[in-house]
Amino acid sequence: MARILIVEDEREIADALEYDLKLEGYEVAVARDGESAAARGRESGWDLILLDIMLPKKDGFDVCRELRANGVKTPVVFLTARTQEAEKVQGFDLGANDYVTKPFSARELRARIRARLRDRAEDANEVLSFGDVEVDVSRGEIRRAGRNAEATPMEFRLLLTFVKNRGRVLSRERLIDLAWGNGTFVTDRAVDAHIVNLRRKIGQEWIASVRGMGYRFDG
Repeated sequence: MARILIVEDEREIADALEYDLKLEGYEVAVARDGESAAARGRESGWDLILLDIMLPKKDGFDVCRELRANGVKTPVVFLTARTQEAEKVQGFDLGANDYVTKPFSARELRARIRARLRDRAEDANEVLSFGDVEVDVSRGEIRRAGRNAEATPMEFRLLLTFVKNRGRVLSRERLIDLAWGNGTFVTDRAVDAHIVNLRRKIGQEWIASVRGMGYRFDG
């Protein structure tokens, strides 16, 4: 039975989510403000966190930032009425795994939850490697020669995308869809900047630029 933490300050929405997810067979708990969410989110055993952005005491971005800074790798799905692309990018950069925009249907949310839980199950204990680099999927870490490369959540997602598409040329648009999320607006310059930073951490030789087409991972 998967355990889900709902973080939502609007009681009507929280109660409806709790009722629906319990009917689906999940074990559910609810936090109603950012401070309690940050504390409860650090507890072990959660399989997924549904995190509203507009919260009292501490917003969802700060909660996500704090959880990731404390090494919490539990998948986070933001629940938000905000639709601005910049805020979605900010959420992914902080380590969020998905976004669901209010108002949403119960069917859509259930599907997103199942997808994130499948990802978590598939990634459990998986370590991908090339050269002296290891991508520890379950821990969300990149290690080089046994040492943590101190990658950001977005750099980790980007490298994982490359590794899972070895030998394929990926356009910037395709990288955005796979690493940031389908439909998210990210500039080409931002993609290039992340790749520059990633190359510094794993070595320059692994990600090749393919002129006029994009990038290819040759690990």
